[in-house]
Amino acid sequence: MAPAPPTDAELNTLIRARLAALGIDLDQLPSGTTPDPETGSPGQDSVLASLRSFLRGTVATLAAYQLPVPGATDPDAAKALSQQQVPVLYPSNSTEWRKA
Repeated sequence: MAPAPPTDAELNTLIRARLAALGIDLDQLPSGTTPDPETGSPGQDSVLASLRSFLRGTVATLAAYQLPVPGATDPDAAKALSQQQVPVLYPSNSTEWRKA
């Protein structure tokens, strides 16, 4: 049996927890979907809807990605090869970041 996809409430909890771990408080944004007229900040509901959409559409695709291996590769070796680091758009930035 396949796992049930998370509900909106479960995703909201995940999103709020991850953002809180980064020091971001969504309660600072205006409530609802209407942006703040003075600052242009999006409403909390708009932000949560956008992030839920991102999680549902992008994360599963990224999680399913496996690096390509030659067709005649032993299945055990293919598993090991799939654990390599993913390609990075700007490797020099990533390399410098890991040195710190």
